[in-house]
Amino acid sequence: MGLDPSSPRLATALTHSSYAAENGVESNERLEFLGDAVVDLVVADLIVTDYPSLNEGTGSLVRSRVVNEGSLARAARELGLGPALRVGRGVAKERGVERPSLLADAFEALVAALYLERGFGAARAFVAEALGEAIAEAASEPAGVVDPKALLRQWAESSGRGTPRYEVDAEGPAHDPRFVARVELDGRELARGEGRSKKAAEVAAARTALEARDA
Repeated sequence: MGLDPSSPRLATALTHSSYAAENGVESNERLEFLGDAVVDLVVADLIVTDYPSLNEGTGSLVRSRVVNEGSLARAARELGLGPALRVGRGVAKERGVERPSLLADAFEALVAALYLERGFGAARAFVAEALGEAIAEAASEPAGVVDPKALLRQWAESSGRGTPRYEVDAEGPAHDPRFVARVELDGRELARGEGRSKKAAEVAAARTALEARDA
């Protein structure tokens, strides 16, 4: 990974806000905020560099399949970050280190720590190693890289049920909000989804609605 095991930034990257509150130390929230941008940039850079045949629209969809809570959480699990996280007693009791949101945040915080200590090149290499397979899989299936919102709309309209509506609420601190989207059809809630932006939350809600439809 390239970070000294004794690095204070590494310790901070692995410190959840619940542990920070109980022990009076800094949490990984600020690093996660920076890491979110670094991961997004690196994945976009890799797509443009390694997959020149993808246009802007398809490239954006490939990135959305890779830079999301589920994908980053999987990468964190493969790195074994869960057991290394410092969490508060309540979170530990509830086995909170298994939460996708907590793991994804830790992954981004780790990338930020690496970026600050070793520079962009090191961060890029780390993200490429951790997410390269996911990028390749998404890029190899351009026909399958379809916006879940578009799929849900097509299904709803073709079945004569109208157009899905989305309601989005923001939660958390202003500098690092999380968004919760509800997708409704015929006045009935189909599903909910969360994300780091309104669009990501809507996409997550649409994906969940499609999965429920196909279940």
